[in-house]
Amino acid sequence: MVFGVKAQKNKFPDGSKMSPWFSDYTKIKLENLGKQYVITDFGVKNDSTIVQTAALQAVIEKAAENGGVVVIPEGVFLSGALFFKPKTHLYISENAKLKGSDNIKDYPIMPSRMEGQSIDYFPALVNAYGVDGFTISGNGTIDGNGLNYWKAFWQRRKENPNCTNLEVSRPRLLFVWNSNNVQVQDVKLHNSGFWTSHYYKCNNLKILNLHIYSPHEPVKAPSTDAIDLDACTNVLIKDCYMAVNDDAIALKGGKGPFADTDPNNGGNANILIDDCEFGFCHAALTCGSEAIHNRNIVMRNCKVNEAMRVLWLKMRPDTPQKYEYISVENITGKAHSLIYVKPWTQFFDLKGRKDVPLSFSDNISLKNIKMNCDIFFDVAITENDKLSNFSFKNLNIETRNAKLDKSIVNGFSLKNVVVNGEKVR
Repeated sequence: MVFGVKAQKNKFPDGSKMSPWFSDYTKIKLENLGKQYVITDFGVKNDSTIVQTAALQAVIEKAAENGGVVVIPEGVFLSGALFFKPKTHLYISENAKLKGSDNIKDYPIMPSRMEGQSIDYFPALVNAYGVDGFTISGNGTIDGNGLNYWKAFWQRRKENPNCTNLEVSRPRLLFVWNSNNVQVQDVKLHNSGFWTSHYYKCNNLKILNLHIYSPHEPVKAPSTDAIDLDACTNVLIKDCYMAVNDDAIALKGGKGPFADTDPNNGGNANILIDDCEFGFCHAALTCGSEAIHNRNIVMRNCKVNEAMRVLWLKMRPDTPQKYEYISVENITGKAHSLIYVKPWTQFFDLKGRKDVPLSFSDNISLKNIKMNCDIFFDVAITENDKLSNFSFKNLNIETRNAKLDKSIVNGFSLKNVVVNGEKVR
């Protein structure tokens, strides 16, 4: 907590009440998940040198017959893409590791979703398509074994500095699609080849007490976002640690000049990020770069250690965007930039559209924050970016660059903002 703040107003930034669902942190218990299918009881060998995708998938199919939980016991088990079915769950025991194959052939291309597009792509190591009530629990590790994928990416980037993320074949660690009432808790998600966990068109999702990590040295793990929310509603992210070589929490939903007319795309709404800690990352919370509408987003009671940015609003000039009612509150730590708002043009493509879509950021609130950062207000926009109704309250900032251009924002409220010991008006 910052500045003695104790009571939490369980309301979203637009004033609507948070459901009691957001205050329920009840953990899933193994004994309540039905029959336990311990993989080594069904022919899977405790041998970390062989890929056992087929044998592991067979256990999942067995569990799906009557419902139950697939249990990974102590040991290291190597696999390609696994697909969980309705009525199944995954439990990773303490000292157990489900490890991804580093051969992309073990991840067969199929209809998927990546970077704001519905495309054919490689699945993740762990997949759940249309599995309402799916859970992942236990104190073990899901490891993407990503080193060779990272090396291949950097080799390709060396050959072509303008290559896209999709040019190098890499799997994600976890992909959950069109599944409601999902809970992922307690496990470690490490060393993903691509995005670490990706949730697409999911409602009522709880992500509790995860340790999500991919390195930024000596080999950088490219594009290993910790949590990607893609057209999701009602999400609680609580008590998680995230340190990755990209964005920690990224809000996605679609990209391109006509993205808001594509039924495969959508916005994110009612997201609470609470009591989390951020190690190295490009940003703790990012809107974009593939996003069309994010509303009612709260990040609170968090510690930021090595983030490049605390809040990043990516204004993508080839995509119509609206980011609204976003609150970042009760934050301590250090970062390069506290708030970063600039056009993101890396893969700009209007696809024949004559006009440039407008992007809006409205009702953005920073309050009760004590930070040490290099740049306080890292904002530079174009005529196509519209910023309005920003509120900064109870900020205590130490920074090398204290500049604040209030004229960039239409409606800027400052209350008890202290920068380098001086009150800002």
